[in-house]
Amino acid sequence: MEQDPFVFTIFLIFTGAAVMATLALYARQSLLVAYVVLGILLGPSVLGWVGHAGLVEDISHIGIIFLLFLLGLNLNPAELLHMMRKTSWITLVSSLLFGLGGMLVALVFSFGFEEALLIGAVMTFSSTIIGLKLLPTSVLHHQRTGEFIISILLLQDLLAIGLLIYIQGRGSGIESVWTPLLLILKLPLLGLIAWLITRYLLIRLIRRFDKIQEYIFLTAIGWCLGLAELALAMGLSAEIGAFIAGVALASSPIALFVSESLKPLRDFFLVLFFFALGAKMDLSVAMPVLLPALILAALSLSLKPPVFRWLIERLGESKKRASEIGIRLGQLSEFSLLVSVVALEASVIGHKAAYLIQFATLFSFIGSSYWIVQKLPTPIALKDELRLD
Repeated sequence: MEQDPFVFTIFLIFTGAAVMATLALYARQSLLVAYVVLGILLGPSVLGWVGHAGLVEDISHIGIIFLLFLLGLNLNPAELLHMMRKTSWITLVSSLLFGLGGMLVALVFSFGFEEALLIGAVMTFSSTIIGLKLLPTSVLHHQRTGEFIISILLLQDLLAIGLLIYIQGRGSGIESVWTPLLLILKLPLLGLIAWLITRYLLIRLIRRFDKIQEYIFLTAIGWCLGLAELALAMGLSAEIGAFIAGVALASSPIALFVSESLKPLRDFFLVLFFFALGAKMDLSVAMPVLLPALILAALSLSLKPPVFRWLIERLGESKKRASEIGIRLGQLSEFSLLVSVVALEASVIGHKAAYLIQFATLFSFIGSSYWIVQKLPTPIALKDELRLD
């Protein structure tokens, strides 16, 4: 029987991911790092075993859609407003400092001003996945440390959403300063549509058939992808539509069930996304940016923890808690990777700048993950007294 090349590609990805994930766990590293490294190894730059990287990338895009949908599901509008009042100034001040530092590094290495601005912008984000995955469940849900980390990450994610909207406007091909503004003005309309459908149709259907979990699961997927398609039809991105779909459903009593049910599906597609990211990397092009990428990663790891610690102490929190939060937020973000991909596709930045962002993010993931498991309570801590879930 003739071998199906796509099935063989999926086999390579997930078998290889299982092997690399095992090695990563032994090394106390983030699994995201393992998936990107696997993509580099199996991609055209090294072994060249993956021949359907483009198709894999298209499919993996669904993982980012689900990621933003689940993010929205955890953003109850009332709670979000409360969090924003508490930590908005921390997020704003820290973002300005980190953005300025990243922009200066980019300018020193002769990147254009616009590319330097974007490189500085992605420096402002910390990883939601690393921040929450390496946080013990008891701390995440029941302690003030978890509350601070979640509120800062959510505000950063909202800034990332705004940046994606801006990039989409710049890359739309319409040479007008009003294009990004028009896209932003469409957001309230999409939000209103989502609220009306949720209140007068979706919630009623869910209450009518809430005992059939399979129906809830399918309805949630359909709602997520349906609003993503509506956003595309309005000239926005699928990610924005999925995020708004999640927020609209966040106040529903079944939001937690939907969130937990879709996590395995999200993780499946995220493996493909991060693998495709690594497979697309051309190491011959990336070599010139390794030094500035290392500098950006080192800047993130050395600057973010003390800045967050100082700002959080200003709110009256203890030095120990402020220090722990700073360390856990010391890396770049998966949103940095997403912004680099979207900006490259929109021709807002070049390959060199995109590779700089991607390698800086990867290096910061490695350094931050190792630092956290060495010093703080995590489910995969090196020391028995620090291993906590």
